[in-house]
Amino acid sequence: MAQRIVSVEKGSPAHRAGIRAGDELLRVNGEIVIDLMDYQALTANRKLALTCRRDGREYPVSLRKGEYDSLGLEFEKPLMSGLRMCCNRCLFCFVDQLPKYVRPTMRVKDDDWRLSLMTGSYVTLTNVSDRELDRIVERHASPLYISVHAADPELRARILGQERGRRILEQLRRLSDGGIEFHTQAVLCPGLNDGRALDETIEALIQLPGALSLALVPVGLTGHREGLTELHPYTREQASGVLEQAEPWRRRLLKERGTRFVFPADEFYLIAGVEPPGDAEYEDYGQIDDGVGMLRLLETEFDEAWRELPEGERTPGGVAAPLLIGCGVSAADFLRRLLDEHPIRGVDVRVIPVENRFFGPSVTVSGLVTGGDLTERLRDEPGARVLITECMLRNEGDRFLDDMTLEEAEARLERKIVPVGRRGDELLDALIEARDEILSDRQ
Repeated sequence: MAQRIVSVEKGSPAHRAGIRAGDELLRVNGEIVIDLMDYQALTANRKLALTCRRDGREYPVSLRKGEYDSLGLEFEKPLMSGLRMCCNRCLFCFVDQLPKYVRPTMRVKDDDWRLSLMTGSYVTLTNVSDRELDRIVERHASPLYISVHAADPELRARILGQERGRRILEQLRRLSDGGIEFHTQAVLCPGLNDGRALDETIEALIQLPGALSLALVPVGLTGHREGLTELHPYTREQASGVLEQAEPWRRRLLKERGTRFVFPADEFYLIAGVEPPGDAEYEDYGQIDDGVGMLRLLETEFDEAWRELPEGERTPGGVAAPLLIGCGVSAADFLRRLLDEHPIRGVDVRVIPVENRFFGPSVTVSGLVTGGDLTERLRDEPGARVLITECMLRNEGDRFLDDMTLEEAEARLERKIVPVGRRGDELLDALIEARDEILSDRQ
């Protein structure tokens, strides 16, 4: 495959070798470069023999570089190939539950194992051939993040709406035998893949040395499921049942494998009204991006940073700077308790839960709060600054899920909105900086 080069970093090995923007990379050490995974693996050597093409004519390039040095090439396509799309029809697909008026980019369904390796996104492997599995092993693409949902072949095929979903254990076994490690998840639906089916899934996964963990995530349902399979959210009692089912496995596997392996997402604890486990029980927080341990890590980091403040900063009182934190309904009580237990001098902060009208009230996580819902809820709430999690905004940090820009939201509220990183120390720093800005403005 020809990979078109759009820029060459000045002074890089490729620049010194005479490669130019507009040239095409054809082969590295005699091998065709299929995509970014191939390129990274093949160019890791110190001595390289490239075949390039310029103006329709091939030419060879020989060069040497440091083991970890980049060639300095930027290609026309970031992945050096097209994005691999999803071929499933999952019963709980969130994209299928989006309102009709969302922006088109939100409807893109990718299922690309290369993004799983690079960004930790979950994939199902239903669009991965045996040949591609071999390439994953050959390129040592580890760890991956894989949506299992159920080990039973018939049940998994039903959940995914895809017959190729039956092969998951065979695929995972091939990856594990090839030295590939992987985190897994099961999006649980009441009465479908929890209970006995969940026990079978855990039992099957722990037979695979490459399986590092299993995250249990409650199904997310919006208010836009017309014509879709009837599913129900977890009740308090049902969520408690999942936690009770997981705990014996966690105790057993900690003794047998040195890891609890099974990690319920924060949402299960919030729905059940149960305090999340302590910091140590999340081990290395390997499933943090799947909502596993986010709240506990936030509290741990916030507490550590707070204890490092001068004693006078940890005492209530002083001239108060009124602040607001806008968040999803499910996290509000946790944040209130955290801030009540960690007073900051001169900070008067109120946590305001925002009901999700855009997706529906059953969606309670902060990351899915839209600009419209945020501004409508906080419009009449007194406060000189509004703090939100940066997860509410797209990666560029400038736009909410409903396409409202940060500037538009600030104009509606007539005050500054401060996006905050998800670390606890970042939240503490944001509170103190907002306080100092407000008090400085008053002088």
